[in-house]
Amino acid sequence: MDKTIKRLPDGEFTILKIIWQLPEPTTSAQIMDKLGEENHWKPQTLLTVLARLTEKGFLASVRKGRERQYRALVSEEDYLALETSDFIKRHHGQSMGGLVKTLFQTNSFSEADLAELRDLLNK
Repeated sequence: MDKTIKRLPDGEFTILKIIWQLPEPTTSAQIMDKLGEENHWKPQTLLTVLARLTEKGFLASVRKGRERQYRALVSEEDYLALETSDFIKRHHGQSMGGLVKTLFQTNSFSEADLAELRDLLNK
């Protein structure tokens, strides 16, 4: 995969998050099980999304017997770094201070959260 990771639509991101949680390689059947019985995903829809993620370079796909196995090519950490950077650019004009101010105004933080933030800032 090239170094330019693109932001995924929510449905594709949902599936990728599940793949990160499962042992690799994983199959569409394992992904459907993890989605649960009350999900809105049909098997064919899932296969279409998996094919898209493979085309986009987020997954590697190998056929084993009658089933395909999938492995993530982009780590959760790398993708979340992209999402965070994109969010800051879109909503706070690349201002970390603006983001932090908004977080403090709209959320209550526990003492543990604040201690973790202090540790991060000190590093």
